[in-house]
Formats: sequence, C-alpha cells, structure tokens
Amino acid sequence: MEADDRFAVTWELIPGRGSHEPQQEEVFEDAETAASGDVVDAVSLTDNPGGTPALSADYLGMKLKERGIEPLVHFTTKDKNRNQIEGLLHALEREDIHNILIMSGDHQGPAFEGQAKAVYDLDPVQTLDFVSDLNDGFEFEDNFGRHNELAETDFFPGAVVSPFKRLEAELMPQYWKLEMKVEKGAEFIIPQVGFDARKFHELIKFIDEKDLDVPVIGNLYVLDPGSARAMNENRIPGAIVTDDLREEVEAEQEGEDPHQAMLERAAKMYAFMKGMGFAGVHIGGHAADYDDVEYIVERGEELAPDWEEYVSEFDFPMEDGFYYYERDPETGLNADEHAILPENPSTGLKYKGFKVAHELMFEPDGPLFGPMRWFSKKVDDSALEEPFTTFERVTKTISNDCQECGNCALFDMAYLCPMSQCPKNERNGPCGGSYDGWCEVYPGEQECIYVRAYRKLKADGGLEKAREKLRDTYIPPPDYDLEGTSSWLNYYLGRDYAGKRVGNEVADD
Repeated sequence: MEADDRFAVTWELIPGRGSHEPQQEEVFEDAETAASGDVVDAVSLTDNPGGTPALSADYLGMKLKERGIEPLVHFTTKDKNRNQIEGLLHALEREDIHNILIMSGDHQGPAFEGQAKAVYDLDPVQTLDFVSDLNDGFEFEDNFGRHNELAETDFFPGAVVSPFKRLEAELMPQYWKLEMKVEKGAEFIIPQVGFDARKFHELIKFIDEKDLDVPVIGNLYVLDPGSARAMNENRIPGAIVTDDLREEVEAEQEGEDPHQAMLERAAKMYAFMKGMGFAGVHIGGHAADYDDVEYIVERGEELAPDWEEYVSEFDFPMEDGFYYYERDPETGLNADEHAILPENPSTGLKYKGFKVAHELMFEPDGPLFGPMRWFSKKVDDSALEEPFTTFERVTKTISNDCQECGNCALFDMAYLCPMSQCPKNERNGPCGGSYDGWCEVYPGEQECIYVRAYRKLKADGGLEKAREKLRDTYIPPPDYDLEGTSSWLNYYLGRDYAGKRVGNEVADD
C-alpha cells in the first residue's frame, strides 16, 4: 500500500458470519482470483460491518497473507479494549500484515442473546497515536517498575473521513478530526461512501490547502438498487445516496442492461477520482465480482483523460448542503475561495453557567482555583472524600448524566460529556455515521455531541475557539484506575489529563 506512482486499487470483501459458510469460501476464492490478476493491489477486509458478528478481519488477513495475497485489514475499536487492540496488533505484525485501516466501526447490532455491549475504549485518533508509538518502539514500565522497550513495528495505518455531511457543524469537526488523524500517524485516507463529485473534490482541496502530506484513496462503491435504497434511507451509517441518485439507479432497472449501467457509473467515478488527484480507488459493493472490478479499472482508464466531462453526472448535493468552498461555475467543482460559514448559533444558558463556574474554579488564574486546590489536598484520603465525591456525582449526573469515569473531558467538549452523550465515547472528534446532524445510534432522537459542541463553541468564541477545542486539543483515553473517583480531585491533584496539562501536582505548595 505504500505510496508510489501506481494508481492503487483495493477491492473490499466482506467475510460474513460463520466459519465454513458459502460467504467465507467465496471470500477466499475471490481473493485468490484477485491475486492471480494484475489489477488489484490489496484485498480489503471489513471488520463486522453493521455491528454484526462475522469472521474476524485480522484472522482472515493472516490466512490470505499465507497464500501470498496482500490484505488491507479494517481495524475497528468498537468491540476491543486497549489490551486486546495491542495484542491483535502484535499478532498482525508477527504475520507481516502492515496495512490497517483504523476506524471506530459501526455500533453494535444483534448478537447472541441480544445486542452486544459496545467497548470503544480507544477512539481512532488515540489508536493511531498508539500505533505510532509501536512503530517507534513502544516503551513501558512493567508491574515491577522495570523499563521495557519493544522492537519497532512497521504498520502502515490508514484512517477514514466523511466529507458527505449536510451541515457546517457536521463537516467542520470531520475535517478537523482528519487533521488530527494525520498528525497522529495516518499514512493514507479513505473517505466514506458518497457520490457527489464536488464533495470528493472538496476533500482533495482541503488536504492540499492544509498541506497534509497523505495520499487519498477514493471510495468507489458499485451501486446496486438494494444498496441505493438502504443508503438513501440511512440504514447504512455514513453512506449517502440522495433521492435523485436513488431514482436514477431505480430507473436504470428498466433499461436494456442495468448491470452495465451500474459498471459504467463506477468507471466514470474511477475516471474523475484519478483526474482529481486521488492516489487510488477502494472498490466495494455486493453486486461486483472480480470480472466487474477488472472492467471498472480498464474502462476507467479509458475514460480518465476526459474525466471533467463526467463531473456533471455526479451532481448529487444534499438538500441545502454545506460546502467548504465556493462553487466554480465553469467546472461544477470547487473554487479556491472558502464558502461563508452559515450557522449563527447561541451558547444556551447551561453553557454560560458552566463557563462561569469553570473560569472561577478550574482556570489556574481563576479566583477560586487556589482555594479549591488547597481544599482538594485536604479532602483527598480523608473522611470528607466520600461526601465530596457524592456531591460531585449528584451535580454532574443532573447536569450531564455523569458516568463517573474520573477523567472528565467537559472542559474541552463545550461542557458536554462524551461518555454519556456519545454512544461511541469519542473524545477527539465525531465518527462518520451522523446524518443530518443526528447521532448514528439515535437518529431523530439525539443530536451528535460534536454538532452541539461545535455550535456552542462557535457561538462563544467564533471559529477560532471551536477549532482550539475540537482540533488543537488532543484528549487521551480515560485511565480506568480513576473510574468511580472524583474527577475534581483528580484534576486539582494532577491525576487526570486535564490536571496534568495545567501543571497541577500532588506536592504541597
């Protein structure tokens, strides 16, 4: 997968549920067919899409590697804690599997005796940070206090972003999280599924503008009617098909050769992605077999010199959708000028109250910071600690449904709790599954926490403040040694990330 002059092609295969079912046998057969050809550079293996159980992508990647097939293993954090993440990474490294695509993954679906429990111990930004540490030779202290350093690994990690968002408050945190992912070690980027050429172009322009030296592999989904219907109805999180596109796909079923029409659309996408400057394509879709993949690549190469002619066929904006750049009327793509940011939100009374309390008590130059720090030292490990912790718990449960993680991130999240108000516990930006501002898991019921945070922060201090908190502030994973303890004490005594950041320490002044 490492960058060279070749326009890379990956083909996505879905292992499915079971061990010896027809779907697993088909995956092995397809992978071997791809390996025998000269079109596909790597076989991409999904990790339990839809949150349903399936043959593990890491195991399948190891078996394909044994057969001489280069895998791209999807590596999700939805059902793994950090210890299992590390163990699986060691196993992949030992099997010389280096190409991994790191993402949160779809929320858990039905499983044995009901819905499985989600984990989300690390978010993708934190996971990329950890993989970078492994690549540099991870250093740690064991249970006996001895210093250890592991041999350097050689992972080539990728990450995901979704430019296909309707709202400013959805899109801006997506791009800021993309910047964080590259900063933390992402070596390539694959966008989520969409069909709006201007949005694909927007992603390339944003990466160029921010000098993010990272190749982008375009997500080329071979769109059949069933998938178009499911995506249009928001039944596949993060995949966007507009009403107009769905109608177009369904109308093609009345034509002479619906399958050929599907492949022709895919070939034109290949052409405009290559023309825009993508480093390759990631081909997926239930309806495409290996012969179809070969056709898409060969036909796409034929069309690539005239790619701008096909842009107008992929004009599928979301209704009143926000674009980061102004439209270029000549090309139908994006101009260099930034679009006006249309949202003019308000902070709300709750945010204002939290901000006053924060500036008084938690900012190092606040008038109550010193007294609170002194008081915390007296309370810690005393008879007052339990009632103090209970008071905090009641206060924050009423205001934020506190989960007592002991590693409070309210300071950096517009006084919103990612442990109670984000089903994926994302601390460093949104997942890609939101739709029209709604949470992937609770559409129509709960707004994405990052949409809310962006709006409050922008209302308080403009785009600069929103960027400071949601882009420039990295939040490490919770330390579960602190679970159930007072986050106020942990802050003032320098036990949690926020306390360490401002220089709090346990030692007496």
